[in-house]
Parts: sequence; structure tokens; C-alpha cells
Amino acid sequence: MTTDGDDRPAPPAVKTRKPRSSRTGRATMADVAERVGVSAITVSRAFKRPELVVPELRQRILDTAQSMGYVPNQAASALASARSMTVAVLIPSMTNMVFVETLAGIHDMLLPRGYRALIGVTHYSPEEEERLIRTYLQFQPDGLLLTGTDHTAVARTYLSALSSPTVHMMELLDDPDSLSVGCSQEEGGRLMTTHLLARGYRRIGFVAVQLDPRTLARLDGYRHALEEAGLYDETRVWRLPDRSSIQLGAAMIDRLMAENSDCDAVFFCNDDLAQGALFQCQRRGIRVPGQLAIAGFNDLPASAWTTPTLTTVATPRYAIGCNAAAMLLDLMDGKEPPQRRLDLGLTFIAREST
Repeated sequence: MTTDGDDRPAPPAVKTRKPRSSRTGRATMADVAERVGVSAITVSRAFKRPELVVPELRQRILDTAQSMGYVPNQAASALASARSMTVAVLIPSMTNMVFVETLAGIHDMLLPRGYRALIGVTHYSPEEEERLIRTYLQFQPDGLLLTGTDHTAVARTYLSALSSPTVHMMELLDDPDSLSVGCSQEEGGRLMTTHLLARGYRRIGFVAVQLDPRTLARLDGYRHALEEAGLYDETRVWRLPDRSSIQLGAAMIDRLMAENSDCDAVFFCNDDLAQGALFQCQRRGIRVPGQLAIAGFNDLPASAWTTPTLTTVATPRYAIGCNAAAMLLDLMDGKEPPQRRLDLGLTFIAREST
């Protein structure tokens, strides 16, 4: 019989909790919370809803998580919250500055809310867009941002059956059940053509490439303005399926000259085409605007620095990205956005080339 504690076995030593406690050996949210001295919920908010955490504390949590090698488990988070914290974003091109700036606007709105973009490039192909939609829906994105409305029948079926909200960018939809943020491409074509008419040009050509819906809408605006003036001539319209580029713009000047075109002005559907045309006119000794006026569309950064500077129409692509993402965030939060069809307008910029 034991009469005192001297003969009893010593209790096992208390083990210190290891910072890497998951079965995989990785640091967990609880490890980060313990190290910082906050709750796991606060750590979760620092990653998912950073606007709800004091900036200094959020930065301390992020720094601690980084030092411990902690990365949030998005799969587990999605199961727990029924949210994937991702947004599918489909654009036609990653080399076109228009869409790069749109992506910048989207990023600046989504990132502070903890969302990540799944970016897909359609290469102006409705069929490729269909494939991307099918692929990205497997990741269960919380929302979709799509460029334009040129969808295949199958893609429309996918979108109509989708429970996640979708916002269209660049083009404006009249359908009250759809959501869109953009500007009137047709009005942009009309603005430029009206300017050229006011400057006294009467034989105005139009160069359309890629032939996507936005380019064709600009062509409609050009055609309507000239029809109203009684000056539309189909032979002064060039339609090419090629991708827009500076090189193609230069080649089009050579083609115009070879075909003995009587144009006194040419409206190019994109600025890079118009820039190439300006460069080629310099090489060929064609005075702009003395012999031939040249106009573009989109107001790319270099257009203010060409010689002569390029007359163009500025599109609000960064603002389109910001506002489309903001509209989507409202929808994903269960809120009705202030407007379902947001027209951000266009800015006409008259420069030396006309």
C-alpha cells in the first residue's frame, strides 16, 4: 500500500503543442491564430474579408502566415461556405491593351474582397469561349465576367442554367434579365464619322478587322452616319478576319494605294491599325492629314505620341472592369446592383491626324 507520493510513478511530461499540427505536417489556421494571439475566425477574415480586419492586424496575420508557410485551404473553405472565392473572367486577348486595362480594373475590385480570377482567353472565338465556360464551371466559380455577347447556343444553355451571376462587359444588353457594363460601340463609330464629315471629308473609308461584334457595331455607326449624309459607298469598306496589329495597318495603306482608292480619310476600327497606317504614310511620303486623314478607336497610350498625333475615341476600359466587378460583387452578396445596364460613355479625342 502506498503511504506517500514518493513511490508513485511520475506523471507523463506535458508536450508542447507543435506549430505544425495538421496530419499533412502543414501549419493550420489555428496555428497562425495561436502565434498571433487572435481567434481563428479573425485569421479567416484576414484572408477572405480583409476589409473587416484592422490593417495593422491583418498585415501581422499575413506576415505570420507567410513565415509559417500557411496557405488557406480553398477547397475546405468552399465546402464550408458554399463559395469558391473565384470568379471566371473571359477576355478575347491578353496582348490587346484594351483588355489588359479591363483586367486591371477587375483585379483592383476583386482582390480586396479575397476573390481570385480564373482568366481565360477566347481569341475572339465563340467556340473557344464555349470550351472555357464548360471547363471553368467545373471549378464552381461564384460568378462570371464575360466579354461581349457573341455566345454559341451551347454556351447560352450553360449560362441560362447557371446559378452563379454573370455580368457582360464592353457591350450593352437591352435584355432586362441580363447585366452589362460598357459603352455604345455604334455611337463611337458615329462620333468619329460625324467628326470627319464636319472636317470636310467626303470619301471616308473604313477598315474592319477581326469582325467581332464590337468592330461590326462601329462599322454600323460609320455606315449610318454616311447614309444620313448621302455619302455611303460600300466599295470604301474593307473587312478582314485578321487580328488587329500595327503591321496590318501598314499593309492596308499599301493595299489602298494599290487599289487606287479615292479615299480622303480612313477610319480604322482600332488604334494599332491606325498607328501602323501613320508609320507607313511617313515611309511612303503621304502627308497626313494633307493628302489622307487617318482616325482610330480606343485611344491606346501611344496614340498621343505618334507623328502626327492620332484622332481617336477613348473607351473607359479600366472603369468597365471596375464597375463590372463591383456589379458582380453585389450580386454574389445577394444585393441588387443600382443598375443592370451601365453605360459608361465614350470620349472623342480630336488630334492632328484629321
